[in-house]
Amino acid sequence: MNSSSLTLGVVAHVDAGKTSLTERLLYDAGAVAALGSVDAGTTRTDASDLERRRGITIRASVATLALGDLAVTIVDTPGHPDFVAEVERSLSVLDAAVLVISAVEGVQPQTVVLWRALRRLGVPTLMFVNKVDRSGADLDRAVAQVRRRLTPEVTVLSQVHTGGRRSAQVVPVSLDDPSVVESLAAVDDGLLARWADNAPIGRGELGDVLRSNLRRGAVSPVLAGSAITGAGISPLRDAISALLVPSTPSERDPSGTVFAIDRDARGRRAWVRWWSGAVRVREKVAPPGRRATRVTEIAVSRPGGLQTAHELRAGEIAAVRGLDVRIGDVIGHAADRPPYRFPPPTLQAVVEPDDPTQRTAMYAGLTELADEDPLIGLHLDAGQGEAVVRLHGEVQKEVVAALLDERYGVRVRFSETSTVCLERVIGSGTAYDEVGAGENPYLATIGLRVDPAPLGQGVAFDPGVERGNLPPAFLAATEEGVRAALKQGLAGWEVVDCTVTMTASGYYPRQSHAHQSFNKAMSSVGADFRGLAPVVLMAALERARTQVCRPIDRYALDLPDETVSAVLSLLGRLGGQTLTSTSENGYTQLVGHLATSAMPELARRLPDITGGEGVLSSGLDHHAPTGAPGRVPTRRRTGPDPRDREAWFREVRR
Repeated sequence: MNSSSLTLGVVAHVDAGKTSLTERLLYDAGAVAALGSVDAGTTRTDASDLERRRGITIRASVATLALGDLAVTIVDTPGHPDFVAEVERSLSVLDAAVLVISAVEGVQPQTVVLWRALRRLGVPTLMFVNKVDRSGADLDRAVAQVRRRLTPEVTVLSQVHTGGRRSAQVVPVSLDDPSVVESLAAVDDGLLARWADNAPIGRGELGDVLRSNLRRGAVSPVLAGSAITGAGISPLRDAISALLVPSTPSERDPSGTVFAIDRDARGRRAWVRWWSGAVRVREKVAPPGRRATRVTEIAVSRPGGLQTAHELRAGEIAAVRGLDVRIGDVIGHAADRPPYRFPPPTLQAVVEPDDPTQRTAMYAGLTELADEDPLIGLHLDAGQGEAVVRLHGEVQKEVVAALLDERYGVRVRFSETSTVCLERVIGSGTAYDEVGAGENPYLATIGLRVDPAPLGQGVAFDPGVERGNLPPAFLAATEEGVRAALKQGLAGWEVVDCTVTMTASGYYPRQSHAHQSFNKAMSSVGADFRGLAPVVLMAALERARTQVCRPIDRYALDLPDETVSAVLSLLGRLGGQTLTSTSENGYTQLVGHLATSAMPELARRLPDITGGEGVLSSGLDHHAPTGAPGRVPTRRRTGPDPRDREAWFREVRR
């Protein structure tokens, strides 16, 4: 077993060469016998047939190599923006990262998104400018873009000779080179003072300064090379060993983070990064709020592949079977880093099987895929025979269709992608339904009041004065019914940010005929309150009224100055709002708001308008009321409608 370990993420914009770099690192370290190729579909980390065929990474994958006494577990992450959620989940378990940048295309939109995520999580990051052997490669141009669009605090540790040719060579820059000393003095006051005094500074001291400032995110080393030819890979390996700080084993209480779920021929497995202590086979493990389950198998990622082990120790990553966990679950205490957060998808589409007889198989397949990626917001309605998935983009839709075909033999088609809206309560409303009145078939009386709540609060259920008057099981059933009803508001969208208060209640105590057992026909049960709550809630909601709100993205655009006018004109036509504009070194950054539904059109038009130089990054910022009355988007309701009392009482039995 190696004496120390490092979990290293390899991240990049799609096609920058990160999977090829991962393959090269594994090959040079002897972890694989032959060098795989993305084009040939022979890479180790693109494990699925779909990934090999498309030549893109869809799911984060894990492989381990040895650099001397250091065990480096590489997490190869997706590069396409549609799978940014998968990337962010993986970033949360890293000790360090290599951000791969193409020497030809330079800093691209997803590069900016990834860099900001790495900064937010405090992950020390090396930058590797790849493809120096390709026509059009320019290290100086790529470094200039890094300084302008990512961070000015970089230390360049490579020089490229005959760049843009297959014969390109990479020469390491010594730590005592004046350019390196100057860049480090700019971020380290102690070194700056000695440099200004012309005091002698040794390479060892410069290495310590670079290492400590890299760890705190004050500087990022930039290296260059080619994953295909191997040029510059040896200095990169040296930098990984010398500059990145391995994880420190901890003997605290056992703790780990689940960052991926997948399935192989033997079934479901959870990928876990273990932070402290140890967990052993046959031990019971329980994430917060769920039942304890027994670990049935541990396969630790080590040089040579996954190896079955009796225990999982601090610093290791393993595929674990038997756990009842979801992606993002923390086992034990939380790690000392910001929690993983990612906004939900804002796009949706209906999925239909080509063969109607395969609808059940499609449901089963979609359920498993949603388990592997919880940000696929899956809604199944067997009654209407409909499945709705929420996604991040069109490519993700293609991938879901391909996975359903390959794994489950189900061919599907998607409806046109639409935007996911939500509803907010704009007033207060009350409603009351009494047992035995108004054809109420339930043995329950419920009164509810609905009020708006501050943005971001979510849904709060308050038992009000009925706490203590109603058995806890009936209160819980009422809350369950309320929350279920709020999934489809007056316009069919989910209702958020409101408080629902119980104002009245009544029930039939547990009773029976003389000398007989419990009789449900004359006693209230949880189903009575669960069934009646949606009817009362929707009546109160109709009196309070709701407002449909559409998602609005916050965008950041980096543009050549001469293209700003054309881009502003496009933003105006799309209904965008520009908040700030800053210009420096021939480039302008625009920051503003744009409806999520208009973002694909902006992304599609931007390359033509800016000659490929525009960099767009965006993410959900807030929801805003939709346009004029009469044009409010609605979503078709699934299942019985609690506003139709007669139909609801007929279909939702107690």
